Amino acid sequence: MRRSTMIAGGAVLGIAGVIALPRPSTPQQVAVAGNSAAPASGTGAGSTAAAETTTSTAASSASARAGSAKPAAKTVTGSLATDQYGQLQVKLSVKNGRITKVGFTTFVANDGHSVQIDRSAAPVLIRETIAAQSAHIQGVSGATYTSNAYQQSLQAAIDKAGLKA
Repeated sequence: MRRSTMIAGGAVLGIAGVIALPRPSTPQQVAVAGNSAAPASGTGAGSTAAAETTTSTAASSASARAGSAKPAAKTVTGSLATDQYGQLQVKLSVKNGRITKVGFTTFVANDGHSVQIDRSAAPVLIRETIAAQSAHIQGVSGATYTSNAYQQSLQAAIDKAGLKA
Protein backbone atom coordinates (compact mmCIF):
# COMPACT_ATOMS: atom_id res chain seq x y z
CA MET A 1 0.00 0.00 0.00
CA ARG A 2 2.76 2.41 0.92
CA ARG A 3 4.67 1.74 -2.32
CA SER A 4 1.65 2.45 -4.54
CA THR A 5 1.00 5.73 -2.73
CA MET A 6 4.60 6.81 -3.34
CA ILE A 7 4.38 5.85 -7.02
CA ALA A 8 1.11 7.73 -7.50
CA GLY A 9 2.49 10.78 -5.67
CA GLY A 10 5.66 10.74 -7.75
CA ALA A 11 3.64 10.51 -10.96
CA VAL A 12 1.51 13.49 -9.95
CA LEU A 13 4.61 15.54 -9.07
CA GLY A 14 6.26 14.55 -12.36
CA ILE A 15 3.25 15.63 -14.41
CA ALA A 16 3.04 18.91 -12.49
CA GLY A 17 6.72 19.52 -13.17
CA VAL A 18 6.32 18.97 -16.91
CA ILE A 19 3.33 21.29 -17.05
CA ALA A 20 5.18 24.00 -15.11
CA LEU A 21 8.29 23.97 -17.34
CA PRO A 22 8.57 27.02 -19.57
CA ARG A 23 7.81 26.44 -23.20
CA PRO A 24 10.06 27.90 -25.87
CA SER A 25 8.67 31.11 -27.26
CA THR A 26 9.03 32.61 -30.69
CA PRO A 27 12.09 34.78 -31.32
CA GLN A 28 11.52 38.50 -30.81
CA GLN A 29 13.24 41.52 -32.34
CA VAL A 30 15.12 43.48 -29.67
CA ALA A 31 14.33 47.19 -29.82
CA VAL A 32 17.39 49.31 -29.06
CA ALA A 33 16.94 53.05 -28.58
CA GLY A 34 18.58 55.05 -31.36
CA ASN A 35 19.18 52.05 -33.60
CA SER A 36 19.16 53.66 -37.03
CA ALA A 37 20.31 50.39 -38.61
CA ALA A 38 17.15 48.47 -37.74
CA PRO A 39 15.04 47.07 -40.56
CA ALA A 40 12.15 49.23 -41.72
CA SER A 41 8.92 48.85 -39.77
CA GLY A 42 5.51 50.43 -39.70
CA THR A 43 6.72 53.10 -37.27
CA GLY A 44 8.44 55.13 -39.94
CA ALA A 45 11.98 54.41 -38.70
CA GLY A 46 12.94 53.04 -42.08
CA SER A 47 11.86 56.18 -43.90
CA THR A 48 14.03 58.30 -41.57
CA ALA A 49 17.07 56.15 -42.29
CA ALA A 50 16.35 56.36 -46.02
CA ALA A 51 16.08 60.14 -45.79
CA GLU A 52 19.45 60.33 -43.99
CA THR A 53 21.05 58.20 -46.69
CA THR A 54 19.56 60.32 -49.46
CA THR A 55 20.71 63.53 -47.80
CA SER A 56 24.26 62.29 -47.26
CA THR A 57 24.44 60.99 -50.84
CA ALA A 58 23.32 64.35 -52.22
CA ALA A 59 25.78 66.18 -49.98
CA SER A 60 28.70 63.97 -50.95
CA SER A 61 27.97 64.31 -54.68
CA ALA A 62 27.72 68.09 -54.27
CA SER A 63 31.06 68.20 -52.44
CA ALA A 64 32.63 65.99 -55.11
CA ARG A 65 31.52 68.48 -57.77
CA ALA A 66 32.97 71.32 -55.72
CA GLY A 67 36.37 69.61 -55.77
CA SER A 68 36.47 68.95 -52.04
CA ALA A 69 38.34 65.79 -51.05
CA LYS A 70 36.42 65.00 -47.86
CA PRO A 71 36.21 61.26 -47.27
CA ALA A 72 32.66 60.00 -47.19
CA ALA A 73 31.29 57.96 -44.31
CA LYS A 74 31.45 54.23 -44.93
CA THR A 75 28.94 51.76 -43.52
CA VAL A 76 29.81 48.09 -43.02
CA THR A 77 28.10 45.12 -41.40
CA GLY A 78 29.70 42.43 -39.32
CA SER A 79 29.01 38.73 -39.43
CA LEU A 80 25.77 37.28 -38.09
CA ALA A 81 26.63 35.99 -34.61
CA THR A 82 24.38 33.35 -33.06
CA ASP A 83 24.33 32.04 -29.50
CA GLN A 84 21.88 29.96 -27.50
CA TYR A 85 19.80 33.03 -26.61
CA GLY A 86 19.47 34.66 -30.03
CA GLN A 87 21.42 36.31 -32.82
CA LEU A 88 22.73 39.71 -33.77
CA GLN A 89 24.59 41.51 -36.51
CA VAL A 90 26.44 44.78 -35.95
CA LYS A 91 26.41 47.69 -38.41
CA LEU A 92 29.12 50.39 -38.20
CA SER A 93 29.48 53.81 -39.71
CA VAL A 94 33.10 54.88 -40.14
CA LYS A 95 34.40 58.31 -41.10
CA ASN A 96 38.02 59.47 -41.20
CA GLY A 97 39.13 56.13 -39.75
CA ARG A 98 36.89 56.46 -36.68
CA ILE A 99 33.75 54.61 -35.67
CA THR A 100 30.99 57.23 -35.59
CA LYS A 101 27.84 55.10 -35.22
CA VAL A 102 27.03 51.57 -34.13
CA GLY A 103 23.71 49.83 -34.68
CA PHE A 104 22.23 46.45 -35.44
CA THR A 105 20.87 45.07 -38.68
CA THR A 106 19.66 42.01 -36.77
CA PHE A 107 19.03 41.69 -33.05
CA VAL A 108 16.74 38.80 -32.16
CA ALA A 109 16.29 37.14 -28.76
CA ASN A 110 14.76 33.70 -28.27
CA ASP A 111 12.69 34.57 -25.18
CA GLY A 112 11.34 37.48 -23.18
CA HIS A 113 14.02 37.32 -20.51
CA SER A 114 16.74 37.55 -23.16
CA VAL A 115 14.98 40.56 -24.71
CA GLN A 116 15.19 42.37 -21.36
CA ILE A 117 18.86 41.54 -20.92
CA ASP A 118 19.72 42.56 -24.49
CA ARG A 119 17.80 45.85 -24.22
CA SER A 120 19.89 46.90 -21.25
CA ALA A 121 23.20 45.52 -22.55
CA ALA A 122 23.12 46.98 -26.08
CA PRO A 123 23.49 50.69 -25.17
CA VAL A 124 26.42 49.87 -22.87
CA LEU A 125 28.17 47.86 -25.58
CA ILE A 126 27.61 50.65 -28.12
CA ARG A 127 28.97 53.34 -25.76
CA GLU A 128 32.06 51.24 -25.02
CA THR A 129 32.66 50.66 -28.73
CA ILE A 130 32.54 54.38 -29.55
CA ALA A 131 34.84 55.17 -26.62
CA ALA A 132 37.37 52.38 -27.33
CA GLN A 133 37.20 52.63 -31.14
CA SER A 134 37.78 48.87 -31.22
CA ALA A 135 36.26 45.51 -30.34
CA HIS A 136 38.43 45.34 -27.21
CA ILE A 137 35.67 46.33 -24.80
CA GLN A 138 34.37 45.08 -21.48
CA GLY A 139 31.44 42.69 -21.67
CA VAL A 140 28.26 43.46 -19.78
CA SER A 141 27.82 41.50 -16.56
CA GLY A 142 24.78 39.24 -16.84
CA ALA A 143 24.88 39.40 -20.65
CA THR A 144 27.98 37.34 -21.34
CA TYR A 145 26.63 35.50 -24.39
CA THR A 146 25.29 38.72 -25.92
CA SER A 147 28.59 40.50 -25.21
CA ASN A 148 30.60 37.73 -26.86
CA ALA A 149 28.33 37.61 -29.92
CA TYR A 150 28.47 41.42 -30.17
CA GLN A 151 32.28 41.44 -30.03
CA GLN A 152 32.46 38.73 -32.70
CA SER A 153 30.21 40.63 -35.11
CA LEU A 154 31.87 43.95 -34.23
CA GLN A 155 35.36 42.61 -34.98
CA ALA A 156 34.16 41.33 -38.37
CA ALA A 157 32.74 44.78 -39.18
CA ILE A 158 35.96 46.50 -38.08
CA ASP A 159 37.95 44.14 -40.28
CA LYS A 160 35.67 44.89 -43.27
CA ALA A 161 36.07 48.61 -42.70
CA GLY A 162 39.84 48.23 -42.73
CA LEU A 163 40.30 49.83 -39.34
CA LYS A 164 43.37 49.10 -37.25
CA ALA A 165 41.62 48.35 -33.98
